[in-house]
Amino acid sequence: MRKGGDGRLTNALDPQDQGPQDACGVFGVWAPGEDVAKLTYYGIFALQHRGQESAGIAVSNGRQILVYKDMGLVSQVFDEPTLEALKGHLAIGHCRYSTTGASTWHNAQPTFHPTAKGSIALAHNGNLTNTADLAQMVDDLASLDQELDLKVRKSEAATNDTSVVTALLANHPDSTVEERAMQLLPQVKGAFCFVWMDEDTLYAARDPQGIRPLVIGRLERGWVVASETAALDIVGASYIREVEPGEMVIVDEDGLRTRTFAEPEPKHCLFEFVYLARPDTIMTGKRVHSVRVEIGRRLARSFPADADLVIPVPESGTPSAIGYAEESGIPYGVGLVKNSYVGRTFIQPSQTIRQLGIRLKLNPLRDIIEGKRLVVVDDSIVRGNTQRALIRMLREAGAREVHVRISSPPVKWPCFYGIDFATRAELIANGLTNDEICRSIDADSLGYIDLEDLVDATEVAKDDLCRACFDGVYPVPLPEPQHLGKNLLEVSESVDTSALALSIDSVQVEAEGLATSLTGGGANDALDRP
Repeated sequence: MRKGGDGRLTNALDPQDQGPQDACGVFGVWAPGEDVAKLTYYGIFALQHRGQESAGIAVSNGRQILVYKDMGLVSQVFDEPTLEALKGHLAIGHCRYSTTGASTWHNAQPTFHPTAKGSIALAHNGNLTNTADLAQMVDDLASLDQELDLKVRKSEAATNDTSVVTALLANHPDSTVEERAMQLLPQVKGAFCFVWMDEDTLYAARDPQGIRPLVIGRLERGWVVASETAALDIVGASYIREVEPGEMVIVDEDGLRTRTFAEPEPKHCLFEFVYLARPDTIMTGKRVHSVRVEIGRRLARSFPADADLVIPVPESGTPSAIGYAEESGIPYGVGLVKNSYVGRTFIQPSQTIRQLGIRLKLNPLRDIIEGKRLVVVDDSIVRGNTQRALIRMLREAGAREVHVRISSPPVKWPCFYGIDFATRAELIANGLTNDEICRSIDADSLGYIDLEDLVDATEVAKDDLCRACFDGVYPVPLPEPQHLGKNLLEVSESVDTSALALSIDSVQVEAEGLATSLTGGGANDALDRP
């Protein structure tokens, strides 16, 4: 672990005002004769937007697996000497944002575990909903006549759902890794894209709902799997197809083959199209940038504005702002300049710095916006604090009017499948109407894209999309509240959870009041905030 690492990596300028945090990024490559460590480095570098807390690479030379991981960005964790030491024909990589388990070195990935016949390393994108059941399965291994030393399962070091799955996969004394995976994967619930390896073989699997993305690419002398096609582009791999929901991919010296471990029930994450994925990525056959431009066009038709200039909140609002300008005929302009480096600061901001707030991330171009009536396009509103500060800054820079347009519907429900939103009590759209939110953030008008329009823009059937954060329909059943939450495996069993209650329906979950990890002031006080 890097010396002095504790506390160096903060999640935002103000940890109390976080937007939606990304899922993780996974990458795997099987390519004898290639520099697989550097290919993996560039692959997870292309996926950096999906997780910025830690990064790691595991490499096999056919005899042993070497794992190197640390806290920080990909470019901070790895340097030339480190990559030169990682020699082999097979590698996996990971960049993490923590959804289950604290953001610590021990929870960084890939995870590693010995097996009866070797070892495995595993990287995971997503979030499981039956982690407690899987952890009990690991505990139950103690009753077996073990060939493995599994004492690490009792360690307090690793507290993420990935380490639990790794321990279960590693326990296969009487079968191969492949056969053990075929037994285990049907028992794993929630959102998962696993990429793992033993000394000789690369494996990948996607949950039956296909909530998080995973794709296959072809190299001249090998194969690649990655969270997004942008990672294939950067390493020169040709995009072949998506890993199908419920499919496991196996790559070894005999080539690539696949097996189905569950019937597919597609529920692709709708928020990937809005915010999470890179705009140059292809998902479900569509370039994400094109989908976002179409969202902007639909916003312009549904919520026109009498304005002089359309500006995005960079970078996620840019494609939709382009679409809004094209459809409305209002000129598109750059009114805000983004500092690309400040969002991942290594020094806890002081109160003085916090007071600068959004100015450390975005700075207005006064010459462009002064005296103008603006349409400001952003991807989402979570708590409303960021938009409130942004609008105040634009008005101070001389904007005459500020009309806010949002390229997603109101976010009203927490995500349990790999996106770390605020809790339900903290989501501003839960306690206020659109008009009240508009007044709360001091906008002249506010328009959210309609859910049906957003779905139509993706060209994916509504029933094949996970829309839970917008409509509360959870495609994978949720457990009792005490078995949910980021710190599930870190919470003492003595905590009294009897006051929490949740009625689960396998088709639709009414998650009213779900605040499983944090408590918030709620949205009902938003009109009174300074």
